[in-house]
Amino acid sequence: MSDALIHDMHDLIAEDENEDTQADKYLFFKIGKESYGIGIKYIIEIIELQKIAEVPDMPRYVKGVINLRGKVIPNIDLRLRFGMEEREYDDRTCIVVTEIDGVSIGFIVDTVEEVMEITQDNIEEAPPFQTRSGEEKYISGMGKVGEQVKILLDVEKLVQDERLKK
Repeated sequence: MSDALIHDMHDLIAEDENEDTQADKYLFFKIGKESYGIGIKYIIEIIELQKIAEVPDMPRYVKGVINLRGKVIPNIDLRLRFGMEEREYDDRTCIVVTEIDGVSIGFIVDTVEEVMEITQDNIEEAPPFQTRSGEEKYISGMGKVGEQVKILLDVEKLVQDERLKK
């Protein structure tokens, strides 16, 4: 991922520090062919992939931890979290650093796309279907953008796992 794109995304996120302006904004990224969005209020920053230290006895999708300016941050590969096939990381692979209930967590994504506003009247509940991967349990809604439908993720459910609870 280019430094310019990371800088532009960082500027967009920084502009939206006010809770009121963050309410309808989402950061979109690709995993495979599909575009997913996370509420901008959870996003701390977007960083290039860096060395990840493996932690033993974790679920397969928890790739390990990184040291980000002295803070240890666990990283979840969203491809694996969704039960998709693993792929080799490349120069477009990024870590989206989020904060959920005061805890920083990195989500490894194939590539970051854009920040987009989707108002509540353009968001519908996820259809009640069962997917092979169980991915629907992480979906908070379906955003309508023109003729497109964007999948909006519930970040709190992404990090919930009985195997990770103390």
